[in-house]
Order: sequence, then C-alpha cells, then structure tokens
Amino acid sequence: MTKSKIDLSAAPNAAFQIKTESGPSEPIKPPATEEKKSDKPSLADAYTEKPRLNPEMIGKSLLDRMPNPTGWRLLILPYQGKGKTAGGIFLPSDTVEKNQVSTQVGYVLKVGPLAYKDPEKFPSGAWCAEKQWVMFARYAGSRFQIDGGEVRILNDDEILSTILDPEDIHQLT
Repeated sequence: MTKSKIDLSAAPNAAFQIKTESGPSEPIKPPATEEKKSDKPSLADAYTEKPRLNPEMIGKSLLDRMPNPTGWRLLILPYQGKGKTAGGIFLPSDTVEKNQVSTQVGYVLKVGPLAYKDPEKFPSGAWCAEKQWVMFARYAGSRFQIDGGEVRILNDDEILSTILDPEDIHQLT
C-alpha cells in the first residue's frame, strides 16, 4: 500500500493533485467542450471576485442574448452572496445556490417597455431604472437559468426599494 499526500495549495481552485511515492499524478484537464464555451462570454464572467459583480463586465453581446422583458416586467440578476464565511471557511456550492434562490437583492439588467408607465399606479414615476441594485420579495418573480447563472423576471410593482450596495443587506435565514 502506498502512502498518499494531498496537496491543498490549490484548494481555492478546487483542483487537487494527489502525490504518491511514485510521483505526482497527472493534472486534471477540463473537457474539450468547456474550452469552446469560454469563447462566448457568460454571466459568470461578470463576477470579478466572488461575490462582487462588476456591471461593466456584462458586455453588450451578453445583454443582447438575454431575454427582453415584455410589458411591465424587469430582468433582474440576483445577487450571489459570499462564497465563504467571515472566518474564511468556504461554503459548499449547494449552500451558495440556496442563498441565491432565496436572495432578496438583485441588479436591474433590463426594463420592459411598459414598466412604470401607469400614472395611476406610479404617480411619482419609476421606482427603479436599469443598472440599479434593488430589493424584492424573497421568492418573487420567475427564475430561470442562462449561460453562467440565474436571472429573474419580476413585475414592476414587486420592487421594494433601491439600494447602493448589496453587501449592506443581511439576509435572515
């Protein structure tokens, strides 16, 4: 039986190499299909460092490929939240995904043509605009997956408030 050592220096990248007495193992190579996907920009590329979204990284071609909200609807990119605790412990991807599903904060990507146009319902004007961080009800809107992440379509009256920084809002579990 050979003794094995696990090199954890690559733990943040989730690529582990097992070193045995006979020498290091082969590095893990991504499948060829993943290399082809990297040519096309995805929503995941907009996150410069988890969980920070850099809205300028959402290229025009990526926005053009996203669905256009119809009527009084808004296209929202939910905030992903932190990938590790304040103590530095990395959270499992299932936990991060569960937090994203139940998030109450998002970034307005697109606004439908009839959003906030009803003067009786919105006498003071629009509650939010494109490129703003907003709060909404926990499970509001229709959720769906696109290349690189999840987006939601919400009605214009489901926006609760606008905020400056999503890190300011602490989610209750």
